[in-house]
Amino acid sequence: MPHLLIDDKFPDFTADSTNGKMSCHEYFGKSWGILFSHPGDFTPVCTTELAHMVKLMKEFNDRNLKVIGMSLDTTENHHLWSKDINTFNCDGSATTLPFPIFADPTRDIAVLLGMVDPSKKTQPGLPLTARHLFVVSPEKKLRLVLVYPASTGRNFSEILRAVDSLQITEKYGVSTEADWKPCDRVVVPETFPPDKAAALFPGGVKVETFPSGKKYLQFACLKDCK
Repeated sequence: MPHLLIDDKFPDFTADSTNGKMSCHEYFGKSWGILFSHPGDFTPVCTTELAHMVKLMKEFNDRNLKVIGMSLDTTENHHLWSKDINTFNCDGSATTLPFPIFADPTRDIAVLLGMVDPSKKTQPGLPLTARHLFVVSPEKKLRLVLVYPASTGRNFSEILRAVDSLQITEKYGVSTEADWKPCDRVVVPETFPPDKAAALFPGGVKVETFPSGKKYLQFACLKDCK
């Protein structure tokens, strides 16, 4: 199976979905994209995750982030499952989801993206996927991969935090430290241009001192954050 690396071109594929036949790249367009894989329809952990995604759609939209769900079942099952998802943690009035679920009963997408979990199989012996999550930049580059076992639901607060970090680091050329949250201080590279630093960091740049004497860790607050 292929192993996708950070900054690799994210593969395009066309598949049936709850929104009709569509291309992954075409759907993402010029937005950031996120693909959540699910081992199967009508499964307990997946149902809780997708219902949570419905509730978080404003958060995704605010980040210019297009969402795709994917499961190994058929589109027909996806439509039936959508009603259950909208009932759990939602008011149950909607019959469709605010994002497409791609169908992959042949496992073609799962193999293409390297998501097959060889230790988990359906009753007929077909392989299931692990709970993969891919974040794709507007340039269609893979920027983040998270992998959970089928039994463990995802932490959506961490997913949104990671996307915030990706977007701010790509925009400004900085990094984020452990447990960073939006509007926390950022890590400034040693090679950051001084004129650009003066414009972005009106409070200045603080250099940490270490026994080694090396000045490799420096922090600043972006002017756009208060």
